[in-house]
Amino acid sequence: MYAIVDIETTGGYAANNDITEIAIVLHDGQSVINRFESLVRPVRTIPYYIQVLTGISNEMVSDAPSFEELAPQLYELLQGRIFVAHNVNFDYSFLKHHFSAAGYELTTNKLCTVRLSKKVFPGIPSYSLGNLCRYFGITIQNRHRAGGDADATVRLLEHLLQNNAKPHIQQFIKRGAKEQSLPPNLPEEQVAQLPYTPGVYYFHNQTGKVIYVGKAKNLKYRVSSHFTHNGSGKQRQDFLRNIYSITYQSCSTELMAFILESVEIKRLWPQFNSSQKRFEHAYGLYMFEDSSGYMRLAIDKKKKHMAPLYTFNLLVEGHRLINRLIERFNLCPKLCFMQTAPGPCSPGGEVVCLGACEHKEAVDTYNHRVNEALQWLEEWLPTFAVVDAGNERDEHSCILMEKGKFYGMGYIPAGVGITNREELKTYLTRYPENDYIRGLVYQFIEKYPGKKVNFG
Repeated sequence: MYAIVDIETTGGYAANNDITEIAIVLHDGQSVINRFESLVRPVRTIPYYIQVLTGISNEMVSDAPSFEELAPQLYELLQGRIFVAHNVNFDYSFLKHHFSAAGYELTTNKLCTVRLSKKVFPGIPSYSLGNLCRYFGITIQNRHRAGGDADATVRLLEHLLQNNAKPHIQQFIKRGAKEQSLPPNLPEEQVAQLPYTPGVYYFHNQTGKVIYVGKAKNLKYRVSSHFTHNGSGKQRQDFLRNIYSITYQSCSTELMAFILESVEIKRLWPQFNSSQKRFEHAYGLYMFEDSSGYMRLAIDKKKKHMAPLYTFNLLVEGHRLINRLIERFNLCPKLCFMQTAPGPCSPGGEVVCLGACEHKEAVDTYNHRVNEALQWLEEWLPTFAVVDAGNERDEHSCILMEKGKFYGMGYIPAGVGITNREELKTYLTRYPENDYIRGLVYQFIEKYPGKKVNFG
């Protein structure tokens, strides 16, 4: 038994919008056996452009029953039936959300006539309801009204059933089937062909533009998990509505997938990614020359137009490093902004200032030690490779960190030695460096030190 549903709403997502009209047509696969149609009084006013589109005004719904009043009758009509709609996840998400608010839990099998039409009649230029009805000669009366669109969907379903749609329907609604949870415009075969490997996946819109980049330990499972629930928020609904295709890049390890995801988000700036777009370490180590010619080191917030010598997520990490340089190279705490009181610095512990803050030490002498400190820092920052499994048995994956910064990654033949850094680079792809990637690699080697190969 099918329940063909169409609704009109105050907007495009359930969490912050209301239903203004609903039509449910019960169909036994041969003919219509029952029909329900009603305006619904929304909590919110209907936006003007929606009134123009549907012809439903605020005055028309002012005396209509609320959804909560209709909920018992609607629930009885839908329960135990196959919920059918054109772009079913939109209608279903609205009804599930509003049923839940009224104290009901809607759980039915779903059937999308967009996806079903693609299976039965592949290759049609557009699968919108209006276009399909024109293509098949189905007349729509009262377009953009719940009753008119529901009746058109009934006739579309009947046409599909007459053209051997039943095997596809059984496949769609069988237990555990993923088809009906997919976005309406995403071909199921693209999800089916995804491998069970780590990698990075790309969701594309209708024009092919990448709108989301994600990483996965298992591409098949991760992509499928995006569609296991409809969600009622605007961003969720916009996201699903705009997915038309998937591409992917396999990686041999999860760490490589994490790194590649970060690189691609920075490169492509996809519409529906947000977290890594704004990720930056908060502080940096900077050097500048003061008016007296002394080279000064400072830990400060990251600056847009100045490249830091090194970066830190926490201010205390920066202070820890600069104190180490002060002690090791007899730098002045005041010239490194670790003391701000008036007058000369007040060295303590192992700190020895040779008078630069009082101009007693020659500029060239002090600056030479600052340069020595920076050279030591560059040498102290580690150069190493992370070597792990490759895609094939006769290769290894390799991630190279050079002087504390991410250089690149790739795959090296199993017989190639990893002692020569310059030779190793010929097998690697150079990628842009960022703080997030650096943190990923350092966290990984802390957890798996056996996969780190140091260079002399």
